[in-house]
Amino acid sequence: MSDTPLTPPAALPAGLHPQTLAVRQAQPRSQWGEHCEALYMTSSFIQPDCATAAQRFSDPDLGYTYSRTGNPTVTSFEERLAALEGTECAVATSTGMSAILLVALTMLKAGDHIVASQSMFGSTMKLLGGEMARFGIETSFVPQTDVATWQAAIRPNTRLLFAETPTNPLMDLCDIQALADVAHKHGALLAVDNSFATPILQRPAEFGADLIVHSGTKFLDGQGRVMIGAVCGRRDPVEKVMATFLRSGGLNAAPYNAWTAMKGLETLALRVKAQSAAALELAAWLEQHPKVARVYYPGLTSHPQHELAMRQQSGLGGAVLAFDVQAPAQEANILRQRAFHVIDSTRVCSITANLGDVKTTIVHPASTSHGRLTEEQRQAAGVGQGLVRVSVGLEHLDDLKADLLRGLDSLS
Repeated sequence: MSDTPLTPPAALPAGLHPQTLAVRQAQPRSQWGEHCEALYMTSSFIQPDCATAAQRFSDPDLGYTYSRTGNPTVTSFEERLAALEGTECAVATSTGMSAILLVALTMLKAGDHIVASQSMFGSTMKLLGGEMARFGIETSFVPQTDVATWQAAIRPNTRLLFAETPTNPLMDLCDIQALADVAHKHGALLAVDNSFATPILQRPAEFGADLIVHSGTKFLDGQGRVMIGAVCGRRDPVEKVMATFLRSGGLNAAPYNAWTAMKGLETLALRVKAQSAAALELAAWLEQHPKVARVYYPGLTSHPQHELAMRQQSGLGGAVLAFDVQAPAQEANILRQRAFHVIDSTRVCSITANLGDVKTTIVHPASTSHGRLTEEQRQAAGVGQGLVRVSVGLEHLDDLKADLLRGLDSLS
């Protein structure tokens, strides 16, 4: 924005690696020349005169007026994340769910149709399949991995395809390029939730995705401190349509949250790569345990989409895995009790539904993240009562193994 007290950063050379962009991109400085990005904790901005105020209020690009319509700290976070995703721009939102809501409210209208994965995060399914129906927008849920079912679900009024990859919690992947081709063939947009993989492992725009959604509360922050979301994509529609709605609707991110997440971006590559390496070793170890029925992790050769994961996710499986506990009978109450026992026996892992933290988290998806779904929806998504999800942090791997062994080895 012009006519502000900030000195724009010198243009960075082209072709920089993500690790460099995460540290150096979008760093305007005040007259004090601070090395760390400044945090502009203010609700409003003083105007030099009435004429300037009138200009800025009529066109927010001319200067900051009110933090709901723009804030230097939030702008820096947006520009840095867009650089990491390789997109023209990004808008920051209050949470990951508000980012998804922003996509729906700006890209769709009454009478439109969505095709979405049936194995996504429970709140996403509730929002798209439940809340949006009240506004005359219908959603069809299809198996994540079968491109043919996505194609078959397309209607003349389909305007959006929405997928998570990998999914929460079973780590199913979608072929982003194939879904982008399906969407574009029918004049629809493809939105991809990239919260699990992050731009360190995959950049969906490179495979044809139109919109990339983030729950920055997860890996982008990385330490479970703040809630923030984002949508990345082309300048039109993200900046011209979504940013305009954001200013009116108040779904925007708070400056402190944006600053905290921006600090998280600086170590994102280090964390994601280290956590992915640990998750692979932990998944392979769990696969050999007699009390584990199945492990869900794209980095394992046993995963049905391992080859796609290696090609699409830079050769890494990510930092999140899930496993089914072994049980003498496949009754829901027995499976649930055994999963609870494993989780409740941990002393190092944190029992919380958040993920992407430097602290390892463990949770029972069927009663938490997917607890509001119907049993039929959970079964369609493959989320059984014996399923345990682990988001691997940065603790020593031997300590994590011992923590899980405490519960697994004591199962009868």
